[in-house]
Amino acid sequence: MLDFDKMGGLVPAIIQDEQTSQVLMLGYMNQEALEKTKQEGLVTFFSRSKNRLWTKGETSGNTLQVVTITEDCDNDSLLIKVKPNGPTCHTGSTSCFREDATAKRVKAIQFIAQLEEVIQQRKVTPVEGSYTNFLFDKGINKIAQKVGEEAVETVIDAVAGKTETMKGEAADLVYHLLVLLAASGLELADVVAVLQERHQKK
Repeated sequence: MLDFDKMGGLVPAIIQDEQTSQVLMLGYMNQEALEKTKQEGLVTFFSRSKNRLWTKGETSGNTLQVVTITEDCDNDSLLIKVKPNGPTCHTGSTSCFREDATAKRVKAIQFIAQLEEVIQQRKVTPVEGSYTNFLFDKGINKIAQKVGEEAVETVIDAVAGKTETMKGEAADLVYHLLVLLAASGLELADVVAVLQERHQKK
């Protein structure tokens, strides 16, 4: 049970993006704010400057939809995983904390892992209308053909210096490669293992 008395009736609440694991912001909750958050499913803080309850996004619309709420081991702080509806920071940034290049790369890798998980799930549990399942139904040859096509288009844009359109082609390439791996009974981890082995030999 949370110990609100330890910090004068308030506990810090760390807000984390459920999909990317990025820390979005830090706020404070009293018991009333926590109860409202649980009941309505939207993060509500106690604003120390306004001296009242404040639901994130009540004016901007950039709300934080609650996924899970977890207490820490000392029962005096919260970790709340959310699905953000728009940017969290008042500056328009995704997070109130500045990201360095490493953090952005980590977030990108985490998303690739989540995308692969969805693709692997589609293989086991097909979803009607899913493009991924359309590819699985067409078989290895069709998927391999798509990988080749997207690779060529990526190369053409790279050589032409069209970096904006190249991003889209590269995204298509990565996606279709993940589908090809899944269709072949492989995972991205298998490819990474080869890269790690080669790296150790250098």
